[in-house]
Amino acid sequence: MEERGYDYVIVGGGSAGCVLAHRLSETPEARVLLLEAGGPDRHPLIHMPVGFAKMTDGPHTWGLKTEPQRHANNREIPYAQARVIGGGSSINAEIYTRGHPSDYDRWAAEEGCDGWAFEDVRKYFLRAEGNTILAGDWHGTDGPHAVSDIPDPQPVTRAFVQSCQELGMPLNPDFNGPEQAGCGPYQINSRDGRRCSAAVGYLKPARKRPNLTVETGCAVRRILFEGTRATGVEYFTGKERRVARAASEVLVTSGAIGTPKLMMLSGVGPADHLRGHGIEVVQDLPGVGENLTDHFGIDIVAELKHHDSLDKYNRPHWALWAGLQYLLFRSGPITSNVVEGGAFWFADGAGTRPDLQFHFLAGAGAEAGVPSVPKGASGITLNSYTLRPKSRGTVRLRSANPGDAPRVDPNFLAEPDDLKCSIEGVRISREIFAQPSLQKYIKMIRFPDDSVRTQQDLEAYARRNGRTSYHPTGTCKMGVDEMAVVDPSLRVHGLDGLRICDSSAMPSLIGSNTNAPTIMIAEKASDLIRGNQ
Repeated sequence: MEERGYDYVIVGGGSAGCVLAHRLSETPEARVLLLEAGGPDRHPLIHMPVGFAKMTDGPHTWGLKTEPQRHANNREIPYAQARVIGGGSSINAEIYTRGHPSDYDRWAAEEGCDGWAFEDVRKYFLRAEGNTILAGDWHGTDGPHAVSDIPDPQPVTRAFVQSCQELGMPLNPDFNGPEQAGCGPYQINSRDGRRCSAAVGYLKPARKRPNLTVETGCAVRRILFEGTRATGVEYFTGKERRVARAASEVLVTSGAIGTPKLMMLSGVGPADHLRGHGIEVVQDLPGVGENLTDHFGIDIVAELKHHDSLDKYNRPHWALWAGLQYLLFRSGPITSNVVEGGAFWFADGAGTRPDLQFHFLAGAGAEAGVPSVPKGASGITLNSYTLRPKSRGTVRLRSANPGDAPRVDPNFLAEPDDLKCSIEGVRISREIFAQPSLQKYIKMIRFPDDSVRTQQDLEAYARRNGRTSYHPTGTCKMGVDEMAVVDPSLRVHGLDGLRICDSSAMPSLIGSNTNAPTIMIAEKASDLIRGNQ
């Protein structure tokens, strides 16, 4: 057994782990180890924005499925979680949104997270951001995480934005500015036509530093403790057992599914659950694995009259043309992230902030498990979800064997308000597709078809077709109540030398995509760890 010593051991090489590895290794005397279960990001599709369409299943994910969803026809829904360096930022749709400022104000004012109001965390969003278009009080321009406009949105994306305006939504050129409501093309995490994941933006420039060690293909079995102090981790590379000691801290950044699993395998979590699997309890923390919250996305799909979407590049001669255009000029459809346009809008007309988000995909069947159009045809997809769902789920161990997948139960649509709001999203999606600008392109709406008319029909459609939007959060939530797992400095309650610095620490789900907020959490964590607050 090999044993080595470091100052910081980071478990999980996703977005948050890459940020911490970069920031902590800025101090030359700090010895930093980053461990990632997945492999390196060598696959070329990872670095092509359009490659997202091929990444929602396969070898770069864990292949998870949910427990049967009681309120969604008892379906076991595919639950894509990244298994590659860079984590979700290496396989997601690269959409750059931060949420509404009130989300963070809620964390501070209502959920016991002092120091996490929007004015507290704004500087970390700006420090991370390298925007090539926008600047000022709401945007950073020099950060490692590149943000840019989609170089050439598809004509159907432009028609989508116009259709939203025809429905009454204002054009919004900046979803991350003073006003979130409206429609427009998304900004994405790309630079010069290539994906800028956290592995590219943060980790790649840091890897040349002699004080940073990065290991991939590592299965971390447990966190090691001496009494109530975390002293390191035990992990395997193949069949070789290794121990990495942490003189300062162990930092867990394995995501909203992986982090509670590792904590429970290490004896930190609900005592009865751990004992039921024969795991010795180090710290009884009932909130570990509770509070799982995710966006439940519902898609509508239309078939087009002609080949006016990215689907046309499924044909060999067009695919060859797209490849040559990208190879020679770094332009064309391969620079598209597929999910080119979007909107934030209101299910509740009396609301003061949007409660729905829309993602427009310039293609059909782009993601695993999503309905498509007949073979040979081209289509478009519009996804919507309730921004702040009330339903809460759990992550639980299947066994004490680290190789067994956890039991993931998002408990989608458990709360009636979630279903009500989600149905409004489907209604509005249909109305958007019915506007003149998109009707020029649409032959027919395939899903839902004309037989889905009544409220009952729409509810049945939602339960039958809704899915994860890849935004699990909250399973080791920050706060000071009895279900909180970490304090506002991200230190695990009752333990020393251990912090959780990823999306699992969010006390509640924010109203947007979650990658940028996860990076913000890690940026702030790096200052908390170094005492720079």
